[in-house]
Order: sequence, then structure tokens, then C-alpha cells
Amino acid sequence: MTPVYSTHLVTDAREFAELAPAWGRLYQKCGAATPFQSHAWLHSWWLSYGRTGRLRLLVVRDGRELVAAAPLMLVRRPVPALVPLGGAISDYGDVLLDDEHGDPAVVALTEGLASAARTALIDFREVRPGGAVERVYDHWRGPRRRVHDSLCLELPAVPMSELVARLPSSKAQRVRAKLRKLTALGVERHVVQPDGVDSALRRLLELHQLQWQGRKVTSEHLQTRFCEHLVRSVGPMVRSGDAVVTEFRLDEDVVAVDLTLLSRRLAGGYLYGAHPRLRERKADVAVMLLDACAEHTGADGSRTLSLLRGDEPYKHHWRPEPVVNQRLLLARRRTAPLMSAVVCDVAARRRGKAILRKWRERGGDGP
Repeated sequence: MTPVYSTHLVTDAREFAELAPAWGRLYQKCGAATPFQSHAWLHSWWLSYGRTGRLRLLVVRDGRELVAAAPLMLVRRPVPALVPLGGAISDYGDVLLDDEHGDPAVVALTEGLASAARTALIDFREVRPGGAVERVYDHWRGPRRRVHDSLCLELPAVPMSELVARLPSSKAQRVRAKLRKLTALGVERHVVQPDGVDSALRRLLELHQLQWQGRKVTSEHLQTRFCEHLVRSVGPMVRSGDAVVTEFRLDEDVVAVDLTLLSRRLAGGYLYGAHPRLRERKADVAVMLLDACAEHTGADGSRTLSLLRGDEPYKHHWRPEPVVNQRLLLARRRTAPLMSAVVCDVAARRRGKAILRKWRERGGDGP
């Protein structure tokens, strides 16, 4: 019997909260899902960052069971658009699709999105290659465009010893020496149990602020709303296996805390805080954190070890593979001009960055 799918647009935060159990089952059935599509992360984000009247969460059901969901919100600027929940603090945006359901469920979600968009552009930012929303893009009947978004760096899901073995011999020797140094210092790591997660995260943010004191830091990480979101979301994620919080102790003191997010295909170090005394003791914090994160990739190699967004030089020491997130723009005929405006803006920003980079390479002395 062919399933009959129904679509429903959720605009009420209370109804969003009540979807948690069904959302969790759908999340587990979507192989492409990242932790940033979990209900705990998205609902908490909405409580901290959402604006009344802007929630646009499209769900598709087969009977009473969720088979697809697009967690979106309406924004007015720079153009009217439906954008993924999660915002700038989420490294990946996507929809959820039950892998056991075929194209008819995708079609139902696609048609529901076209109806929900009305006079707004649909703008999916930070889609990881292979994301579920690519299936929606393939079925979209109106104007559409795909442009590059942020760069992510990824490593194979192998133990730390194999990550080190991938390096040139001289670099590998230095990393092994740094690992021995951590052992000699007596740095111990402990996975935090669910009842200790809240206090560990607050300690993480304290250490994060301390480590960046006097330097440029992501200002949002210092905001109360970010702290509230992190504490509220990560506890449930730890209990469901979607996150791991690790404390590092030196001389009985917690000197570092790391938050690693997990999904079926991904393990990624999201945020950490480290006391400056670690560097004073010649401990390599990056090596320490990667060693801990590599433990959570899984023995079967099913997960990718992601360094998430950012092209920082220290990440390249590990010879990662560059993976570019995609930005998928979906329009109806009446909103095609909005899509053209966004594409032009993306191109102009890219040209501006290229000009600025060349200017800096010349020493900033002008043409």
C-alpha cells in the first residue's frame, strides 16, 4: 500500500518542544544528520535565539510518524528568506529524511517547502556534501542555485596513532614527543557523566574566555544566551549519545574541558576551554584535544573526524581533506529576483576577499 503523506507547518514553540520524541526517532533514521539537526540542539537554539512569529518548521508524516522535517525560520533581511534554525553557531544546516522512505517523502517535503515559502527565498546555508537537503534540491521544480559556503577540514576516522603515522616522519616524531610530554606532566582526562555536564560546560566557557583574554575571540561565545543554549542542549545530547564532554586534569585541577559532538557519520570537536598554565607547562593543547576526540570516531571507521568550519593553520598540520559546505538556494518564479540578488552578493563578497588577500600579500601598501 502506497503511503499517504501529510505535511504540517509548525509555527508554535510549544508544539516544537512536544515533537522531541518523534524528532529523535527521525533523527536516528537519517544517516546524513549531524548533531546540529538534533532536537535538543535546535529547540534550545530557538529558545535562546528565536524570535516570536518567525518559526517555520515543516514536518511530513506517514500516519502519526515523522518521516521528514525542515527546521526553518523566517528572516526579513537582507532579503525575505526561510533559513535553517541553528544560525551562525551551528556548523551544518540540513533537513531530516527517513532513509527507509523513498522519493515520495522527499517530494512531499519539497512541495511543502514551496508552499511554505510563498514570497520568501529558501536559503539553506552550510550544507555538508551528501546532506539530506540535496535530495530536495534535486526535486525542486523552480529556479535554484548552488554556491560554495564555508570550508571544513576532515580527517579519517582512525586512532591517534594512525593519524600521527600519516604525517611526514619529522612531524610525526614531534607529535609523539608531545604525547609523551602530556603523559609525563600527568595530564589525565575523564569523560563527564550526565549529572556533571552542566557544571563542566560552565567551566569550559570560563576557561575559553581565559585562554582568549587579550586576543580576538568569537564574541558570541561570551554571551549569556550562548551559555544558556549550550548548557540546556548538551545535557540531553550526552544522555542520547550525541555529545561527549571531557575534562582534563593536572595536579587535581580541571585545566581544560572539551565538547565533542557525535552523529552516525561524524565526530567533531565543537568547543574547548584551556587554562594558560597548560601552555606554560609546554603542553600542546591541540594534540591533547585531537587525541581525545579521535577516541570517539568508532572502531569501525564509520565516522569522519571533522575539524569543523575554519581554515586555521594549526589544523593543516594534520593533513586534513578540505571539504566545502554548500549553500543551496531555492526559489519560486516570483522570488527568483531574490535569489539573483543573493548570488550577486556572494560573488561580490568573494571578489572583495580576493582583493583584500592580494593587498595584504603585497604588504598592504596599496596598488
